[in-house]
Amino acid sequence: MGYLESINWDMIKKDLQQGLEKGMAAMKQGAIVVQKTAEDLTEEGMRQYKILTLKSRIHEAITDLGAKAYVLMSGTKKNPALDAGVKNIMARIKDLEVQIAIFEGKGNEARPKARSKARKKK
Repeated sequence: MGYLESINWDMIKKDLQQGLEKGMAAMKQGAIVVQKTAEDLTEEGMRQYKILTLKSRIHEAITDLGAKAYVLMSGTKKNPALDAGVKNIMARIKDLEVQIAIFEGKGNEARPKARSKARKKK
């Protein structure tokens, strides 16, 4: 009886199949983990993009506010805080700040309701 004849080929085949199955299971699990990580990164990227967009809109509103205050103070009005346009811009800025706080996980759900009252006075 030679060496090749003493090898249990059925046992080797069974071990290879088990190893292949375990490897495939590990690969599937790894793919699931990678997919979940990619989804998490995508969600975080979208959240950061929304926050950046809201901050940009705040910057634009503050520019509008400064321009409106300058025009009012250059004219007859001395207190721009009493102007309806200024109040509207301030309400818009506060609304954007609330939205940012919500995206950052610091949100207070009661604040957006106060904003809607300021807009109704328009």
